[in-house]
Amino acid sequence: MKQTLIIGNIITMDEKRPTAEAAVVKDGVFVYIGSVNEAKEVAGADANVLDYSGKYIYPGFLEAHCHGYLAGDRAIGQADLTQIFEPDYAKYREIIKDFIEKNPDREIYMAAGWNENGEKVTKEYLDEICSDKPLIMNTGGGHSMLLNTKALEWAGIDKEYAKKYSPDEVHVDENGEPDGYVCEAPVFEIMPKIPKTLEDAKNFLLAWQEIAFRTGYTAVADAGVEIISPEAKQAYYELEKEGKLKLRTYAYLSVPENPEDPKGEIARVAKDRAKYSNEYFHVVGVKTFLDGVIEAHTGWQLDDYADQPGYHGLERFSDHDKMVQLITEADKEGLSVHVHSIGNGATHFMLDCIEEAEKITGDKDQRNVLAHLQFVTDEDIRRMGETGSIPAVPPLWSPKEPHVFAMESAYVGAELAEQAYPVNSFYEAGANVVFHSDYPVSPMMDIKLSIYSAVTRTYPEELIANTARANVNEAITREQSLRALTINVARAWRQEDRLGSIEFGKIANMTVYDCDFLHDDIEKVAQANIIATIVDGEEVYKA
Repeated sequence: MKQTLIIGNIITMDEKRPTAEAAVVKDGVFVYIGSVNEAKEVAGADANVLDYSGKYIYPGFLEAHCHGYLAGDRAIGQADLTQIFEPDYAKYREIIKDFIEKNPDREIYMAAGWNENGEKVTKEYLDEICSDKPLIMNTGGGHSMLLNTKALEWAGIDKEYAKKYSPDEVHVDENGEPDGYVCEAPVFEIMPKIPKTLEDAKNFLLAWQEIAFRTGYTAVADAGVEIISPEAKQAYYELEKEGKLKLRTYAYLSVPENPEDPKGEIARVAKDRAKYSNEYFHVVGVKTFLDGVIEAHTGWQLDDYADQPGYHGLERFSDHDKMVQLITEADKEGLSVHVHSIGNGATHFMLDCIEEAEKITGDKDQRNVLAHLQFVTDEDIRRMGETGSIPAVPPLWSPKEPHVFAMESAYVGAELAEQAYPVNSFYEAGANVVFHSDYPVSPMMDIKLSIYSAVTRTYPEELIANTARANVNEAITREQSLRALTINVARAWRQEDRLGSIEFGKIANMTVYDCDFLHDDIEKVAQANIIATIVDGEEVYKA
């Protein structure tokens, strides 16, 4: 088999050899990294050549928390509202109507990317758009949705259903009838019921793979594979068998909050790992929710919400003993626990559980992941490092976007809102920091902007005007940013011997840009262009 010679300015993320001029790939792995002249000798005269002279080659970038099926579904199966950054219900109406006109045969219509701004909307808004079929409008964050009358009937959401949940989860009118707005647990009950076939799931995952490759990612963590679709595991499995899946996906399978039998849940996941795991789809842990989100008043805070005295959010997974058992049983199987944790109360709860589980197991290297981490106390930042837990942080959420910051200040107080999204403090505590986008729950998945926002704590002016720098003490260096997008993520998956840096014997995944992320002017970084994405030594995307 021919070898492949790759030429360019290589940033390896290998501390022993940080840069190189060329690399040689054989059978999908690096067999040489060093000078051009020596690489040519190793590769031989008949080698395939990928010449990126003058460009910059990085280890294939890694995404620590996203949702593959949902990304593909939103790309080709739903009305896309994410293009409207500021909430605009007139424009939402136009987009949804256009989608319905173009897809007249669908049983149920979905729209996603609704950006809440505190304005109350109910089922009547959607009834005006579509009254004869179910129509559901999901927030970009995916934790809240609005249903029209037909959708409420289809989902079985009536007065009796509402009584099973708090009024923060199923909103009702003065007569106790659901008004169409639901949050958290009901949302995750409804989404898997939306009719989709296995073929739909495969098409969605292939659409997602295209998105990931053209964005520069070569491997991702799918956080809660079956949250939206029970077919997703089988779809991943079949695509790999068919040779179509090339995006390495490290999967965290879903477990419910406060499960009756944590040991049984881990046994189920271990069985699925044995059934579905291969090279390109591999189960590494379990995923569950501790809380919701601040904008829906469902993030679990230690203190009360400023605008709702006596209420501190939604404790979705709140049983300490069951979480400890879940962590200890997962550790026995070599699995980690990956949690959604927005509020400081949720993170405090989880670290208490991790500390106890570590005492039981004696294992200080469980690599449990806490994702999002909007508000974290100083004590818990320190404990994150001490327990070896993985903070998965979203740099693209950290800038102080005006209307979002105003809303958060009203909900939790301006002083706390100013302290959102620590990153540097985690590094200083010795934690293995990883970046995530939460795509498509958050519509931005962008490597260059992740680096820019992590370093500056703001957005480029041309992207979103009037965005202030936020919590500037939490800014980090460019090298730290690159590590949080490469080798640190590989460590979170226990794949650091295979991925995350350009080294002899590692998988030949690379991403090529026209920019030196370490040394070019930071404003140039924000304008960088992707040139190619390489998986197993072969171009899977070329600009």
